[in-house]
Amino acid sequence: MKVLIAENDPDLYGALENDIKELGHEVVFANNGKEAWEVIQKGEVRLVIIDQTIPEIDGIEICRKTRHEIQQEKSKNIYIILITGKNKKDDILEGLSAGVDDYLTKPIDFVELKVRLQNGERIIQLEDSCIELSSYDRLTNLLKRDKILELLDEEIHRGWRENRPTGVILADIDYFKQINDTHGHFAGDKVLAEVALRVKNSIRPYDKAGRYGGDEILFVLPNCGVDIVKLVGERLCRSVNEKKIKTESALLDVTITLGGTSSDISSQTSGDNLISACDKALYLAKEQGRNRIVAADSTQIPVK
Repeated sequence: MKVLIAENDPDLYGALENDIKELGHEVVFANNGKEAWEVIQKGEVRLVIIDQTIPEIDGIEICRKTRHEIQQEKSKNIYIILITGKNKKDDILEGLSAGVDDYLTKPIDFVELKVRLQNGERIIQLEDSCIELSSYDRLTNLLKRDKILELLDEEIHRGWRENRPTGVILADIDYFKQINDTHGHFAGDKVLAEVALRVKNSIRPYDKAGRYGGDEILFVLPNCGVDIVKLVGERLCRSVNEKKIKTESALLDVTITLGGTSSDISSQTSGDNLISACDKALYLAKEQGRNRIVAADSTQIPVK
């Protein structure tokens, strides 16, 4: 795990760095509160050890800013350990009130440091496990709508920073209502779950797929221009229709129709606009006969 040490005392920093590396962690250093805040804002660390008296922005204020300005927007917790003077009860209480998770008193004991870090790492892992479980749709094992939209926005902004496109595809199952009406909702659930499994196995490990609503599936494809989006969409179609889906009542021929686009054909557009373009392209694909992908061009993406 990557650990930020925000400490302006070189002797204390050196001792902490050696001890933390000995425990198998990677260390990021900040000499003052301003540098520490910049590192935290970048999302590079999940565990912070910060001196209460560090200059420019003190440790308690860093914690307060983290809780108010970052934690409200991001679901992943940043675990903060405050370094304070020995037996300074008021500092400890102030830090805990600001949202500090734990504290270390000077002089710092290696065994105590080890225990505090282990506790922090354990809590982070538990929180991440809970977040992961709550992020997935139980029927399809795809990401829930809120989570896939969150990841879409994150990927678009990352693409802007790194000057690379983000591809988006919206798909739905052809005649899904008819499947439910003819074969029952249990069959419909089976079809939806199997389609989700097939498409999820057909994308790259770092691509994301989420249940956008009903039988609609939204895909987020990092570093994919429109041409690649088309190829991915064709592969997704084949993954679904190459083999019938077995339900309790029948073997069903199932197809999907997709609309896609990419941020490379519309500079600085939003996730909502890309999805809107995908929706229009999906409608065109249905008009053209279904079981295919249509990719939107720049004239179909609104720019706000």
